[in-house]
Amino acid sequence: MTVVAERSPSAGPNPQPKPDIDPERKTRGELVTFGVVVAAPLIAIAAAVPFAWGWGLGWSDVLIAVVFYVVSGLGVTVGLHRHFTHGSFKAKRPLRIALGIAGSLSLEMSVLDWVATHRKHHKFSDKEGDPHSPWRFGSGFRALSKGLLYAHMGWLFEAERTNREKYAPDLVKDPDVQKLHAWFPVLAITSVALPAVLGGLLTWSLWGAVTGFFWGSLVRIGLLHHVTWSINSICHVFGEEDFEVRDKSRNVWWLAIPSFGESWHNLHHSDPTCARHGVLKGQIDLSAGLIRWFEKAGWASDVRWPNPERLAARRVERPTAV
Repeated sequence: MTVVAERSPSAGPNPQPKPDIDPERKTRGELVTFGVVVAAPLIAIAAAVPFAWGWGLGWSDVLIAVVFYVVSGLGVTVGLHRHFTHGSFKAKRPLRIALGIAGSLSLEMSVLDWVATHRKHHKFSDKEGDPHSPWRFGSGFRALSKGLLYAHMGWLFEAERTNREKYAPDLVKDPDVQKLHAWFPVLAITSVALPAVLGGLLTWSLWGAVTGFFWGSLVRIGLLHHVTWSINSICHVFGEEDFEVRDKSRNVWWLAIPSFGESWHNLHHSDPTCARHGVLKGQIDLSAGLIRWFEKAGWASDVRWPNPERLAARRVERPTAV
């Protein structure tokens, strides 16, 4: 006989499902900050060529910009994306914290907000509820053009915030992630200011600080943002479909190097927890290479490498030429 325990009258009503949208909306100050973060690097990128052509690019600027781009970029792809969002591998605590710091230096979002937003994207990918689908307004030329702009950066200016409790409950309970979230403004300011400090020290001049800020902060942040946003926009409209998916995610080869392998986006949506996105011949995935290095060093474990059987089962059959 099965005994069913009665619910105590004092236990209260059944818990309600958490809403997709966090009751705490973005403030006007946050939206203005988003505007500055988006506009200033964009203007800097437009000014980069004439600035470099004249007198504004030295060896220290290249070094600072490249190092900060690689560190913050891999912080996004390996840290925020493959580790924190999808659990493609487990990381020892020092590495986990370092990846969280590196990802925060991108000025995209805090670890907590980045993960919550991206998990929601996967749940509703290219359907109603997706935070940044380019198919939001339809499939006609004008609708898709509008959708591409929205998916690229327009969605950042929505006042609604993805519910962290619903989409990242594991990270909400993680004390290290909570500290990284609280310290995000400090890390963002550090990411903007440190290139100028390093430029001044390396050249021992005020002009070196100015050019260090221009290339290592403004141009670097702008390029990284637009590469990341291109995964949301371009990689959901253009490119090749090598694996079966329920959305419009595609592979875009020419973004593979600057995105550290993230633009092999079709396989990622077919097998989201896989640690390698570029699984076919010739598909360079620098993020997966770094994860492999972490694994060999003993800093990462339980890495979810591609499974040949799963890949074969999901591979799209292409018609053969007659």
